[in-house]
Amino acid sequence: MPVKFIVVLGSIMSGLGKGVVASSIMKILDMYGFRVLPIKFDGYLNYDCGTMNPYRHGEVFVLDDKGEVDMDFGTYERFLNRSLTSSSSITGGKLFGGIIEKERKGEYLGEDVQVIPHLTNDIQGKVKSFAEKNKLDFVVIEVGGTVGDIENGYFIEAMRQLSLKEEVIFIDVTYVPRLKTVGEQKSKPTQSAFRALMGMGIIPNFLICRTDGEMSDSIKKKLAMFTSLDESRVINDPDMDSPYQLPQYLIDQDFDRILLQAFNLRNKKIKSERLEKWKKNVDKITSKDGKAVIIAVVGKYIELKDSYVSVKEALMHAAGKLSINLDIKWVESELLEKSDSLILLQGINGLVVPGGFGKRGVEGIINAIEYARKNSIPYLGLCLGMQLMAVEFARNVCNLKRANSTEFDPHTKYNIIDILPSQLSVKQKGGTMRLGAWDMLINDKKSIAFSSYHKKVVSERHRHRYELNNKFRKVLEKNGLKITATTKDNKLAEIIEWSSGFGIATQAHPELKSRIESPAPLFLSFLNAAKNNS
Repeated sequence: MPVKFIVVLGSIMSGLGKGVVASSIMKILDMYGFRVLPIKFDGYLNYDCGTMNPYRHGEVFVLDDKGEVDMDFGTYERFLNRSLTSSSSITGGKLFGGIIEKERKGEYLGEDVQVIPHLTNDIQGKVKSFAEKNKLDFVVIEVGGTVGDIENGYFIEAMRQLSLKEEVIFIDVTYVPRLKTVGEQKSKPTQSAFRALMGMGIIPNFLICRTDGEMSDSIKKKLAMFTSLDESRVINDPDMDSPYQLPQYLIDQDFDRILLQAFNLRNKKIKSERLEKWKKNVDKITSKDGKAVIIAVVGKYIELKDSYVSVKEALMHAAGKLSINLDIKWVESELLEKSDSLILLQGINGLVVPGGFGKRGVEGIINAIEYARKNSIPYLGLCLGMQLMAVEFARNVCNLKRANSTEFDPHTKYNIIDILPSQLSVKQKGGTMRLGAWDMLINDKKSIAFSSYHKKVVSERHRHRYELNNKFRKVLEKNGLKITATTKDNKLAEIIEWSSGFGIATQAHPELKSRIESPAPLFLSFLNAAKNNS
């Protein structure tokens, strides 16, 4: 079967959930047994997401192959239940960098290099090569940004040109607002956006409409009339309890059948066992039954929850598996630096400290970790959460006063956390951290780590420049901080644990590999301990 392409665009505004829509479409196609993978285009001129501030762009998602990519890749992986590669990520920086490199090498034979045709041809070549290399039936292409942005205009043009040669379906994710003043949904913004796409030479085959509540029949009829689409191709995507509910909601609207008909694939049937397995897992996550457990997530970027989306999803996956009614309490770490601020943590059953960079809010995190340790509250630290667990223990148990990380205090006498030796000669910031999947060796069969993974060698994704300073290993272990996993050569500490109570932290980011079908082992152990503490 020749490869087919589905291009997912977004109009009117950002933040509509194109990534969830693209992921849901891929999940549905996977349920039919098709081979499908995504491509995500981001128009920014960064080479990748590695140097971006979480407040501006949400979390940086890390792949096994060291790629630092858009947070939508986390959504793709969680829906597809498979690991992706950096070849799925196309950015403006990569495209323009490649074009300029070719020009400098003289590969254009004296031509004046232009956006059309050189850049648009390059994009189409990358898309088709990706499909051929992976032997795909479908490629779902998410175009970042909003229709009308300068940054993605050339990519949309490339997709228009691709549709002249290949089988391409365009899906516009739009917004149908409900004005409180009049109490009804309005179609005019979507009508205008649709005309803008037509002006670019693209007529969307489907409208997926984000709404507050169900879309009214009158609005659906109006949109169908003004866009010349059959009503069956105007699809509702209302706010839901969980993004994992969207595939079933699309199927309930016959979207899967109509989509395949548009590609002349009329006799395909969904694999019922795959659909039922997905529905069962989604039901577990969305259920409010089970024991109530309150988990505090103390971080530096709480104002934008997208900064910790993988942590949130990993907690949800584990909660579903354990039949826990999860309540996540988000706590800004700077608030915990004030006197009497630890009252914010009263009543919690567990504490999570995720990753982060920079000095701001660090002392508040250390205060939170001390509170958890002294009050026997289950603790899970991720990357920065491991580093500060070690710092807190050094200060308050080992009596190494003012112990710190050289990231936050370059002149500290007790540099419990120090920069990786391999980072000392690094000049560039982008793509130079310890990145991607690395093996860890669990050296203690009686540890929380081993009881979580049930094996000695495990692989998790990493993203850091600093590590536990080996010269302090002995004093930490002597006072009761166990190093239960290291790199295979024993040069880097990977997991540390408190000797009493449930306290575990890892230099890795296990949240990045958590799936609805297979929750992250450390999150399962942590939530189970929190459940027993409730």
